[in-house]
Amino acid sequence: MEKYLITGGTPLVGEVEIGGAKNAALAILAASIMTDETVTIENVPDVRDTNVMMQAMESIGAHIEKIDRHTFKINGSRIHNQVILNEGIKKIRASYYLIGALLGKYKNAEVPLPGGCHLGTRAIDQHIKGFRSLGATVNVRHGSVIAHTDNLHGSHIFMDKVSVGATINVIMAAVMAEGRTVIENAAKEPHVVDLANFLNSMGANIKGAGTDVVRINGVQKLHKSEYTIIPDQIEAGTYLMAAAATRGDITVKNVIPKHLECIYAKLNEIGCQVEESDDAVRVVATKRLGNTQVKTLPYPGFPTDMQPQMTAILGISQGISIVTESIFDSRFKYVDELTKMGSDIKVEGNTAIITGVDKYTGAEIAAPDLRAGAALVIAALTAEGDSVVTDIRYVQRGYEDFHLKLAKLGANIQLVEEDDEKKPESVFTAVVS
Repeated sequence: MEKYLITGGTPLVGEVEIGGAKNAALAILAASIMTDETVTIENVPDVRDTNVMMQAMESIGAHIEKIDRHTFKINGSRIHNQVILNEGIKKIRASYYLIGALLGKYKNAEVPLPGGCHLGTRAIDQHIKGFRSLGATVNVRHGSVIAHTDNLHGSHIFMDKVSVGATINVIMAAVMAEGRTVIENAAKEPHVVDLANFLNSMGANIKGAGTDVVRINGVQKLHKSEYTIIPDQIEAGTYLMAAAATRGDITVKNVIPKHLECIYAKLNEIGCQVEESDDAVRVVATKRLGNTQVKTLPYPGFPTDMQPQMTAILGISQGISIVTESIFDSRFKYVDELTKMGSDIKVEGNTAIITGVDKYTGAEIAAPDLRAGAALVIAALTAEGDSVVTDIRYVQRGYEDFHLKLAKLGANIQLVEEDDEKKPESVFTAVVS
């Protein structure tokens, strides 16, 4: 097991290149096996979740050729069964995307129930409702979702709540169904649009992705494609938050600024300077920031995946802030860790009442999940003294070279083995290679 050793107090300054969107990559990787022809996917982030997804795909016969660190050729013509037995897939939330892909192409799927971070209830009822509307029989047995159909047909589906995962899954299942499918109250997130664009590049007929009504005309088969995954909105937002928290000056490059508007609008509101260009966003913070209210919402609202990072900033901002989590019901587990660093945060249900303190102080803290882990790293970068962040396997699920990119921005951070006896010194030598 690995951990981060961090000495805080240094403003982060410089430029950082943003990689491919993890959430888009997981859906697109799953969809790549829906043709017998070879698909080339570029800008795949090298993180644990994408690697686990590809291992699961290989376990059922998909042929995956690695061209370089971020480019893969995938061919699904050799898939010999539709039962995922790979143990690793249970650890990631996006395991359920393989249900839609396998059901849509092969009319059968047996996939373990999703894992990932423990953020509260992650019901898959909307997924199941969608599959059944398309003509599939779906059961949950022995910890797996088992879906089968003799023939998928188009349907009119109204999602009872906005669900990114269910929208993506139903799109994949519907692209080769007979007739027309309409999904109402669909999720509008950028990675939903990216998946639809990828499938369209393979010959699918999907319209309306990015709106709340998606229309799909089924096609008989899909074909080869070359596709580049969009930049990661959450990775970019995390570095913008790091700039704000450390009173630094960071430019995130290779981004789609439109995807970041809801994030940097809040940073601007609390006192950051924001500059936007064609494919970059710069955030500068020169003073202690102010308070605000934040409520997480489906896109284009403030993303739930940025809530912990924002809370970490508000914990050392002036005044009282309120953060309301409306997507997941257990997303404030990290608050106990911030308390160890001197924060003043009270959680009542799905609302955090934050009274800003002057500073955080270094402590040993544990990441409870992916985005909370990133938030704790940000807090440690601002803190007085030394911090140790453990359980960083969660962080490594979604951030490629996180400590290396932070080090290049000036952070004093080391990645070491959990059992390393070395004690934190006043300043750690940054590991940059």
